[in-house]
Amino acid sequence: MARSVTSAFIAFSLILFIAGVRTQEVEDESEFEYKEGPKGPEHWGELKEEWKTCGNGTHQSPIDVVKRNAIIYPDLGRLRRIYHPANATLMNRGHDIMVNWSEGAGGIEIEGKRFTLNQCHWHTPAEHTVDGKRHPLEIHLVHQAVDGKIAVIAIIYKFGRPDTFLAELMNEIMAIADMNPPKEPLGIVNPIHIKFGSRKYYRYTGSLTTPPCREGVIWSVIHKVRTVSKDQVKALQDAVHDGFEKNARPSQPINGRIVQLYTPKRRYP
Repeated sequence: MARSVTSAFIAFSLILFIAGVRTQEVEDESEFEYKEGPKGPEHWGELKEEWKTCGNGTHQSPIDVVKRNAIIYPDLGRLRRIYHPANATLMNRGHDIMVNWSEGAGGIEIEGKRFTLNQCHWHTPAEHTVDGKRHPLEIHLVHQAVDGKIAVIAIIYKFGRPDTFLAELMNEIMAIADMNPPKEPLGIVNPIHIKFGSRKYYRYTGSLTTPPCREGVIWSVIHKVRTVSKDQVKALQDAVHDGFEKNARPSQPINGRIVQLYTPKRRYP
């Protein structure tokens, strides 16, 4: 009996913990906008007291990654993924499309700390730019540690061959636009199908890119730019609510932050 109670408590605690990542990001898209205007990005910090960091924060995201300024730092270590298949739900949050793993789907380790994968979502166009160039799509894999620390992996895409992970979800993405409530059970989804394509990545400390723009987020932007089809990007844009087809926050000032580049150490014979 005691073991059953303990197991139930652990399961309930895990659910609360995983739900915590979603609560870090705003869910009601009617409260903010991406286009210029009184609810646009330049005014997010004025809309609510708890959003003031969007306006006065000094470590905000996204940023423009300038390659020549990145410091090569092989000691950062590989992004060690410990993902596994788990039940997931596709959700239309109005301002973006999200895959939510309600029971957790493994995670990653950064500097010996475990971060649990909670959800991924897409931005069109990409939020992070590289040497000033903006690509058509970016996915964010949002993780959280037991102490509340958030780590996000970002993958940027250019137009080309279809993305294999999005290909798995295309029917559901196209259907979810007209659903009420706007969610669709996906069954088992394996996040390892989200391909990185490179062990190299940029690392910096920033923030969430939607209100409340919480800072202290560990960002890992994959070095390789992968490919996505125009039809896949259009499906994501068609699914969100009107006015959110372009849901990328403008680049934020770097303010002296260091951007590191992890590149594997060369092995010599």
